Amino acid sequence: MKNKEINGMRLEELKEYMSELGEQAFRGEQVFNFFHANRGVNIEDANTLSKKLREKIIKESNINKIKIYKKYESKIDNTKKYLFQLEDENIIESVLMEYKHGRSVCISTQVGCKMGCSFCASTKGGLIRDLTTAEMLNQVYEIERDINSEISNIVLMGSGEPLDNYEETLNFIKIITDEKGHNLSMRNITLSTCGVVPMIDKLAEEELSITLAISLHSAFDEKRQEIMPIAKKYSIDELIQACRRYVEKTGRRITFEYTLIEGVNDSVEDAEKLSELFKGLNMHLNLIPLNPIKEYNGEVASIRNIEKFKKILDNKNIRTTIRREMGQDISASCGQLRRSVLGDN
Repeated sequence: MKNKEINGMRLEELKEYMSELGEQAFRGEQVFNFFHANRGVNIEDANTLSKKLREKIIKESNINKIKIYKKYESKIDNTKKYLFQLEDENIIESVLMEYKHGRSVCISTQVGCKMGCSFCASTKGGLIRDLTTAEMLNQVYEIERDINSEISNIVLMGSGEPLDNYEETLNFIKIITDEKGHNLSMRNITLSTCGVVPMIDKLAEEELSITLAISLHSAFDEKRQEIMPIAKKYSIDELIQACRRYVEKTGRRITFEYTLIEGVNDSVEDAEKLSELFKGLNMHLNLIPLNPIKEYNGEVASIRNIEKFKKILDNKNIRTTIRREMGQDISASCGQLRRSVLGDN
């Protein structure tokens, strides 16, 4: 059990674990409360537990810790970019964004990513490893400790493909929303995927009230395959059908992310094809201006083209928003800062 991270266990797991240690099961709830309701770090500080039990936990268990490696604060808005150092010295990143409605944090689910999307910096160094549940939770807790305030929304849209690290991601969602722990509403969590169709169906079976976001970026298979290698495995039709099943099963609206690239996917034809795809689907579309990276030579679509694109979709009754880019002066988009700091960019 030493390899199991005690601060990444669900409540029922902790109760069972305490029984295995010869303790009463309710001690598991006290440990859970310490880590997740109180954002505790050092079990020595858990005063509700006896000194003997704390010593036993230290001896028998692994408590995962991450630390802030570097922090950058935008001079444009209140965005903060965090680089975290993991226990094995890998570096991951998270972004804190402040809105009128509250604070959102975008966290990573993997060190790197294997999905290979052409304009994403996260994937350029490949996948190093999955993050554990505790490493995901600790990104949220470390930021909350740093700003001395609670996060109101969580977006699983940092480095990595959440559905490629399915079990740990699911555990993260269940723990962060547990009413005896951090008690965040599931409706305040967004999970972003590039479109791993079988895992979308699997996630639908969980019937979670989270928001599912799909990175689409083209309504045409050939174009999407050039941008996103995952599209060679699952066609757009297969993806949209999975989305329809997801909405039917969960009753939740799906968000689509669409990065506009000048001369690639920003034509009238692209917009009209999108409107056909989305017909009858409970969805919302986010249009995102391309954030250029060194390894991709695509051009940012002009504001005029973006607004024209949106107008076509509006006229087709497709709910569409142009997403405001935040933290541009601190490389706040996924993967950029980590690669820059590690000397890869």
